Amino acid sequence: MIDFTNYPNFNKFKGINILSIDYGTKVTGLAQFTPSREPMPQPRGKIIFQSDEQLLQELEVFIEEDFIEVIVLGLPLYLDGNESEMTKTVLKFHKKLTNHFPDIEVYLQDETLSSTAAKERMLSSARYNFKVDLKKIDEVAATIILEDFITKTSS
Repeated sequence: MIDFTNYPNFNKFKGINILSIDYGTKVTGLAQFTPSREPMPQPRGKIIFQSDEQLLQELEVFIEEDFIEVIVLGLPLYLDGNESEMTKTVLKFHKKLTNHFPDIEVYLQDETLSSTAAKERMLSSARYNFKVDLKKIDEVAATIILEDFITKTSS
């Protein structure tokens, strides 16, 4: 298990409720973490995607119920750092997200290989019976995005 307390973002966001979003046009995965209150980010489910507007409405309920103060949105990039068509789609959603929640800080976090890492994590975890559970892959990817955000050296 990672000791998150040694990273600057842990202290910067200490006691703040953070929601991580792994945006998808089929399924959007969610994870949550409150540094210093919980030992590590946790998967928080998924939203079946119908439209950006529907996703924003469902996020609004989640954000209000869990008192979310910061959002981390995964940004898909190619391995060389270049943008894909999905990058452009996520950036459009980022703009809608920041407009819809003007009082919440929204950060973009590189999510390169997060789905691959999620599969590897599931295969090595008794929590998932050492199998890839495609129904949970998006929320595990959101967890990894949030871990990466907390462990990066600057935000």
